[in-house]
Amino acid sequence: MAEQALEGSQPVDLTKHPSGIVPTLQNIVSTVNLDCKLELKSIALQARNAEYNPKVCTGAKSEQQSKLAARKDFKIQNIVGSCDVKFPIRLEGLANSHGAFSSYEPELFPGLIYRMKQPKIVLLIFVSGKIVLTGAKVRDETYTAFENIYPVLTEFRKNQQ
Repeated sequence: MAEQALEGSQPVDLTKHPSGIVPTLQNIVSTVNLDCKLELKSIALQARNAEYNPKVCTGAKSEQQSKLAARKDFKIQNIVGSCDVKFPIRLEGLANSHGAFSSYEPELFPGLIYRMKQPKIVLLIFVSGKIVLTGAKVRDETYTAFENIYPVLTEFRKNQQ
C-alpha cells in the first residue's frame, strides 16, 4: 500500500487519496424519528445552549457521533469537509474554464462556487487554497469530489511572485 505521512497526521493511503490530502470532516447533519412525543419547545426553553430545530442533529464530527446522538431512524443528510491545498488558486481562470460548473462573483462572495455533477457535491474554492466541500451523504463522496477537483486546482495554481 502506498503511504505518505503528512505533518502531524496519520499516514495517508495514496491509493485512495492520490493528492496526499484528506479533507477533514467538519460537520455531519442527520435526522432522526424518536417515535415518541417530546415537548421540544419547553425542553429548549429550560435547557442551556439549546435551540428548537425539529428533526435535525447537527454538530457531530463523525458519522458515529451523529448516530449516537440520534440513535433511531437515523439518516445522514449532509456532510461538510474542508482542506487546504497549500497553494493559491486563480479563481477567475477556473471560472472561465469551468463555467458550466462555476459561479464566481467576488463582489458578493470571495469564493468560487463549484457544483460538481458526479459526485453531486458543492465546493467552495478560495484563492488561498482553502476548500470547503458540502452535500455528501457518505464520506467517500467528499473524498472522491476532492480527488476529482485536485488536478483542476493544480492547473489553476497561481504563480507566486
